[in-house]
Amino acid sequence: MTTTRISWDTSRDWLINIVTNETFIYVSKRLLQALLTLLLASALSFLIIQLAPGDYVDTLRQNPKISPERIEELKRQFGLDRSWPEQYGLWLWRIITQGDFGTSFVYQRSVASLLWERVPATLLLAISSLLVTWAIAIPLGIVAAVKQNSFIDRILQVISYAGQGFPSFITALLLLIFAQMTSPTFPVGGMTSIDHTELSWFGKFLDISWHMILPTIALSITSFAGLQRFTRGQLLDVLREDYIQTARAKGLPENRVIYVHALRNAINPLITLLGFELAGLLSGAFIAEFFFNWPGLGRLTIQAVQSQDLYLLMASLMMGAVLLILGNLLADLLLKTVDPRISLESLN
Repeated sequence: MTTTRISWDTSRDWLINIVTNETFIYVSKRLLQALLTLLLASALSFLIIQLAPGDYVDTLRQNPKISPERIEELKRQFGLDRSWPEQYGLWLWRIITQGDFGTSFVYQRSVASLLWERVPATLLLAISSLLVTWAIAIPLGIVAAVKQNSFIDRILQVISYAGQGFPSFITALLLLIFAQMTSPTFPVGGMTSIDHTELSWFGKFLDISWHMILPTIALSITSFAGLQRFTRGQLLDVLREDYIQTARAKGLPENRVIYVHALRNAINPLITLLGFELAGLLSGAFIAEFFFNWPGLGRLTIQAVQSQDLYLLMASLMMGAVLLILGNLLADLLLKTVDPRISLESLN
């Protein structure tokens, strides 16, 4: 009996510690805020979609093989014969009670299954672009700050300005031209080769990686340019601080001053930027996926817009919003991990 009571008290104390933990409270508040944000975003998205002229069945009326009776039957089947508030209310109620996002008009499949297939491809492209961008931009930003006003700094500034000046679709077009000139070195179109299923696991990994090269570059160039300039500016600001001058006056090695003292304080704004970077990559992925025929969420959303596939479009927009919210939450938690002095409440 005593052992059981001790075990119960231990479990209770552990649960109380978790519930009262600053991180748990912060994440809970952010998730509740996210639910309200998603509700408002879904209502606004639904209204904007409905304001567009016509609907999915209007495109079917152009087909003489489809009778007016069949069109009316499809409208009732998809719920398009109801008013806007009724359509939105029924869609939202099915999500809350059944987890059902509806059925795609075009694919005649569950919207959830379509998203489950496409979201991993978009995340793979966005995360790979994020890794490439940060692995190149951060070191070059540090070099530009350390060698301020040198020839190397000026070259890097020209590259960053040029990268930011190029729209994403122009970059994608130039890469497509490059792929055509070097064909068949760089594959364009799709995520895998024809014989992908016959390859070993390592061969499949190399196949997908090879198909990712050009879309990743297209997605990374603009982000790389902005991040490199931001890193340079942040590090220059920190290097002018009094404590850096004091560290140098004490005779500390320059590498230690830069990489231990200065960079540690300059990195915080960069981590905050991580959430916005992920948001930008997810929106930029629409262009990369369209040009390189990448089977991701962005391309699926564009197809849903073109065919006025209401439920698929709504779910795609909501999934994009969820990914952006999670990206910003992850950036805040990472910032707290890197610098424990920061209060999560101050990040709101």
